[in-house]
Amino acid sequence: MSKSVAVDISKPLPIDIGIGEKDRQKIADGLSNVLANTYTLYLKTHNFHWNVTGPMFSTLHLLFETQYDELALAVDTVAERIRALGVYAPASFTQFKDLSTVKEETSVPSAVEMIQQLAKDNETVSKVCREVLPLADKVNDQPTNDLLTQRMQTHEKNAWMLRSLLG
Repeated sequence: MSKSVAVDISKPLPIDIGIGEKDRQKIADGLSNVLANTYTLYLKTHNFHWNVTGPMFSTLHLLFETQYDELALAVDTVAERIRALGVYAPASFTQFKDLSTVKEETSVPSAVEMIQQLAKDNETVSKVCREVLPLADKVNDQPTNDLLTQRMQTHEKNAWMLRSLLG
């Protein structure tokens, strides 16, 4: 007969992944900036998908859809990494606005201006990712490094593809 063990569910189980609490918090703060910028870029890209007009409509409508679909998956991945580090992910428009350096677009710019903005904004998100890398690298946080490397690769490719549309 086995003994039952009482489990106190009122206290969370401590996180023991080899990264101290202070370092996990710093990394999560950086990832929160990545999340806010990614989410803002997602909204902007979706906005442009809906509102683009002109001779490049079909091409841009499809390109923007491809990019916002990828961004929708990315925000979930980034938020889940923040949670895996033991920190709550920001999840409100107010928090995203406060944390994001990518600015929302409330007007409907021309197709060329949309391309220019999204190229610049993808580069901005890549730079924000790059700022977090040293924090993760310092404490051997390979999962965060891998996530950030993948995000930079995607954003830099998106920026290149967008710039290429302009010649």
